[in-house]
Amino acid sequence: MPGRLFAMKRLLAFVLLAAPIPTPIGFGPRYQLPAGPPSATRLACAQPGAPRDLAHVELFANKLVLLLPKGIGSGAGCDYPVRTTTPFGVVEFAPAARPTLGDLFDVWGQPLSGRGFAGFRGAVSAWVGGRRWAGDVRAIPLRRHAEIVVEVGGYIPPHSFYLFPR
Repeated sequence: MPGRLFAMKRLLAFVLLAAPIPTPIGFGPRYQLPAGPPSATRLACAQPGAPRDLAHVELFANKLVLLLPKGIGSGAGCDYPVRTTTPFGVVEFAPAARPTLGDLFDVWGQPLSGRGFAGFRGAVSAWVGGRRWAGDVRAIPLRRHAEIVVEVGGYIPPHSFYLFPR
């Protein structure tokens, strides 16, 4: 019985460590950006009904959540290979397009570099699956069920996974 109790305590500790830390959503227009018109992008409108995978992108600015808005990459008769249909950070993408995080920001119409994103300035840090990304943040590939966290202006412990809907 003591071995089983120890195993249960270890499992509980893992669950608590893996649990998301509640982080407030940034308030006002600076943090709740609309899905704007795309800036220059290498991606073209996609065929409606093309197969899509899902990735999860979390953005933090000044230790607050920056919402990835609903409606990125769709509208006006165009459906880009990257798009959002909810404001929860879930990104739908066509794997054949081999999209990156930079492509998502281009289609969103927001800047992204190692020195800032979406109007926020400072050193940008990124994590993929809970591991620090060492390369160009724009080059992070959107892959099936990837958990991507991007931060500027403070550190929020990154999540290593996201529970995608079936």
